[in-house]
Amino acid sequence: MARPDDMNHSSEEAAAAAQDTARHLLDIGAVNFRPEDPYTFTSGRVSPSYIDCRRVIAFPVAREAMTAHAVALIERDIGRDNIDVVAGGETAGIPYAAFVAVALGKPMVYVRKEPKGFGRMAQIEGALEDGARVLLVEDLTTDGGSKVRFVNALREAGAVVEHTYVVFHYGIFPESQTTMDELRVGLHALATWWDVLDVARKQSLFSAEQLDSVEGYLHDPDGWTPLSS
Repeated sequence: MARPDDMNHSSEEAAAAAQDTARHLLDIGAVNFRPEDPYTFTSGRVSPSYIDCRRVIAFPVAREAMTAHAVALIERDIGRDNIDVVAGGETAGIPYAAFVAVALGKPMVYVRKEPKGFGRMAQIEGALEDGARVLLVEDLTTDGGSKVRFVNALREAGAVVEHTYVVFHYGIFPESQTTMDELRVGLHALATWWDVLDVARKQSLFSAEQLDSVEGYLHDPDGWTPLSS
C-alpha cells in the first residue's frame, strides 16, 4: 500500500508505535470501515471510515499502551523538559491530557471551547502562569480547525504553545498541516488512517473490496464514491 511520503514515520520506533496503536484501536472497536454505507459528518463530508477515540478510555490495556507510546513520542520529538503544563481540549482531549500529565509528572489544565465569563483565563480551567510552555492534547485531528480555538485561548492566557499531541491524525487533508504551520505549532500523532488500513489488511479484518475502497478514499477523499454507487 503506497502512502504519501509525508505520512511515513520518522523512525522505526515511531512506526512500531503507530502499528501497535492501530491494532489497539481496531481491537477495541474504535474503527469501522463502511464504504457501502458511508458516514456523513457534520461538515457534510462523506467518509467510508469512522474512528471513535473516546472508546479508549474504557479499555485499560489499550489506554496504558497508548499512553506509554505518547510519552515516548513526547520525549523523542519535544522533550519532557520543554513542557511545563499539559492542556486538554474540551471534551475528548481532557482524559488524554490527564493520562499524559500523570505519566510526565506535569501540571494539567483544560481549555473550554467557548469562554466562561470574562477575562484572560475565561477559557482555561486550572492554574496557568504567564510564559508557561504548554502542550495541547486532543484525541484526534482532521483538518486542524479545533486547534486554532484552543491554541489562541491558551496564548491569550499567557501560555507559549508550540506543540500539540493527538492520538490520531486523519492524515488525508492537506489543510491540517497548513493550519498547524499558520499557528506555528508542531503536530505530533501516534497513528493515521494509513496505519489503521495497513493493520486491517494484515489481519484481514474487512473484505478486500472494502479495504480497497477505503484506500481509494485516503488517496482522494473529495473524489471518492461509495461502493453502492
